[in-house]
Amino acid sequence: MDKWEEAALVANIGNQSQVPILSFAAPARTPILTSLRWPFLIRMASDGSEQMRCIAALVHSYNWKRVVVIYEDEVLGSEYGNLALLTEALQEVGSEIEYRLVLPPFSFLTDPIDVVQDELIKLQNQTEARVFIVLQSSLPMLTCIFGEAKKAGLVGNDTVWIVGNSITSFLDSVDNPVFSSMEGTLGIKTYYSSNSSYKRFEALFQKIFRSEYLNENDFQPGIQALRAYDSIGIITQAIEKLGSNITSPKMFLNSVLESDFTGLSGRIRFKDGMLSDSPTLRIVNVVGKKCKELDFWLPNCGFSDTLYVEQGKGRCRNNDGGKTTGGLSGPVIWPGDLNGRDPKGWAMPSEAKPLRIIVPRRTSFDKFVTFRIGEKRPVGFCVDLFDEVVKRLNYSIPPVFFEFDGQYGDMIEGVYNKTYDAAIGDITILAERAEYVEFTQPYAESGLSMIVPLETEDTTRIFLKPFNLKMWMVSSALFIYTMLIIWFLEHQTNPEFRGPRKYQFGTALWFTFSSLFFAQRERLYSNFTRVVVVAWLCVVFILTSSYTASLTSMLTVQRMKPNFSQFEKLKNDKLNVGCNNESFVQEYVRDVLGFDHDKIKVFNPENDYTTEFERNSIAAAFLELPYERLFLNQHCKSYSGTKATYRFGGLGFAFQKGSPFAADFSREILCLSEEGNITLLEEKWFAPSPECSTSATNNNVESLSLRSFKGIYIVFAAISTICFLLFLFRLLRNSRPHHEADGGHLTPRGKSGTKYFYNGEKTRVPRRASTFAQALDKDEWGSTKWEYVSNSDNLENNYGSPQAEIEMPKIPRHKDQR
Repeated sequence: MDKWEEAALVANIGNQSQVPILSFAAPARTPILTSLRWPFLIRMASDGSEQMRCIAALVHSYNWKRVVVIYEDEVLGSEYGNLALLTEALQEVGSEIEYRLVLPPFSFLTDPIDVVQDELIKLQNQTEARVFIVLQSSLPMLTCIFGEAKKAGLVGNDTVWIVGNSITSFLDSVDNPVFSSMEGTLGIKTYYSSNSSYKRFEALFQKIFRSEYLNENDFQPGIQALRAYDSIGIITQAIEKLGSNITSPKMFLNSVLESDFTGLSGRIRFKDGMLSDSPTLRIVNVVGKKCKELDFWLPNCGFSDTLYVEQGKGRCRNNDGGKTTGGLSGPVIWPGDLNGRDPKGWAMPSEAKPLRIIVPRRTSFDKFVTFRIGEKRPVGFCVDLFDEVVKRLNYSIPPVFFEFDGQYGDMIEGVYNKTYDAAIGDITILAERAEYVEFTQPYAESGLSMIVPLETEDTTRIFLKPFNLKMWMVSSALFIYTMLIIWFLEHQTNPEFRGPRKYQFGTALWFTFSSLFFAQRERLYSNFTRVVVVAWLCVVFILTSSYTASLTSMLTVQRMKPNFSQFEKLKNDKLNVGCNNESFVQEYVRDVLGFDHDKIKVFNPENDYTTEFERNSIAAAFLELPYERLFLNQHCKSYSGTKATYRFGGLGFAFQKGSPFAADFSREILCLSEEGNITLLEEKWFAPSPECSTSATNNNVESLSLRSFKGIYIVFAAISTICFLLFLFRLLRNSRPHHEADGGHLTPRGKSGTKYFYNGEKTRVPRRASTFAQALDKDEWGSTKWEYVSNSDNLENNYGSPQAEIEMPKIPRHKDQR
């Protein structure tokens, strides 16, 4: 028996009489406890799961999303199990069964042609899918199906026909007009090896076949004939193995189930009463009256051009079991004339039946799409983009456009219920909408942006704007640091930096500040100071030039700022806001942003926004990002937009679920974007007004930050620090010989070398200084701070003077200090 229902009925009789029953059929899903329920049933076949996975992999390899399943129903409904398996397999690869065409048994029909015609007409009206999978059919019904389908135009360009193993298995053994209608059909076939044993059997088979059927020529034995031959081999081997020791039917059954050999149909061994090895399947292509063999399909490999993938002699094209696309490796003959391309598996538009496209009549901005008075074809950015994509496709799409005056959600509903084939326009891609239609790749990004009026900015403290706060703080710190370095390097040797500490710091501050304007007049004595000042003047020059340029830009360009920068303030203050007539924008502003329903004002034309802003009816308007850019291109002087914090899926075109046009359009939109053609279309339709050109749109001049000056600040700080350290090192080095030369400030006579100075009415006696203090009292050439004069000179020049200085005997200088 080759049908599972027949095998199950006979197996019950076999149980009663204890006679082994060999069946060439197996259930699609093996029932629980099958081997216990029918212990004498031996299934020379495998279940249908592998075949259904193979069909699903074939569908996915060409990216067909919708299929139509056709099968001839039987009295016991044997194909329901395979249908369930196919549904699951298709879902795993992202496809689905859109339509089921179930035909009654051919023997029950008085006029099968009329029945098939009526069913095909219903199919054409209810689905656009043109991938037909014939799971099971008798030969007369198969002939009727393909004959009427060809008359109805369902076997032609961009159609796909796939037949199951049960049909392909008898195609090699029939000579029927059905072949002329099946040109280009793909079939699933159980593979068997053409070894020497098979060739001997084939020659004998054809000899006997021709002797009985004189009108039939050159027909091959099918898989059923090979399994019938192998079943005889199973029985003979079991008898030979037992010999005369057959004492019970159970013993003979066990001997049959223990069979393990390679037959004409493949490896023969059983597990749980069924062939344990999964069959190797092969894709065949009906060409003329022959079935041309194409790729193998292996359960753990997918499609392969050879059977010996494991030995490295071939390649596995789909190592995920057929979950990747790419098609078959060999050239396939498809129905119709496709000029070398693969069929779309979809009802392609024609001049008689063009692509029905719905277009919004009123949009927020008519530059995207609009209908001009007296014209049937719309114009706009979206229409030009559609035309550019169609030009790049390798097939023609004659369109017809329909105006639609309603919500965008209703447009999506029209495509979903198949009233229209597609929708083009400024349609936002949303997750909810993607459940009903197939969107293309977005041609423009989308997000919610807030537009607010601009007002003139207060310029009272504009002189602080050229630098930001961090820049001012670091520059001030560098200024103080420079002042301290100059003071430390100069106050020991430069008389202009001497005096009380207050006077010294005042002089250093004045010198550093006047250097900002290059007006310093104090003379510098130390070479280290000169190096520091030169580096400081370079910094000053760069800072003053940058500050002047930035301040000039701010004073020249009108300073504008938005009234509101955060929508929370609008919400808390209970102010009115506006949005376009897209229903999802209203719901988003209400449900996500939290605005009260009565505070949301809906507008449609572009001029309504400016009018309502001028009337103070709304404080802000929420627009999608493409609309915001287009609005600001015309009103950049009076309005400003915030960054789109809330992102959407972008703007795209919508097609019916499963339509191949969505994938083709997505690919071409990406190509247009990469080539810069979409940018050219945007420049054509969304060009800014003259006053909003690129050179004049940026009214806000950024404050200069520390990042721009970090390098020169680091260089100057390094130079100043190095000069300070070198100067300090010299002081420490000079302090040692000075201490040794002074010898504790003793004269050669052993008396102290302290000087007494008379200044007015006070006499000052210098104290002994530490070594480091002595170093600070010396100039950079090593001379002491106080001048030494002889007693005779002092008496000669200042005798009798009220401010005469009396010096004790002079301490001779060390020979190194001469």
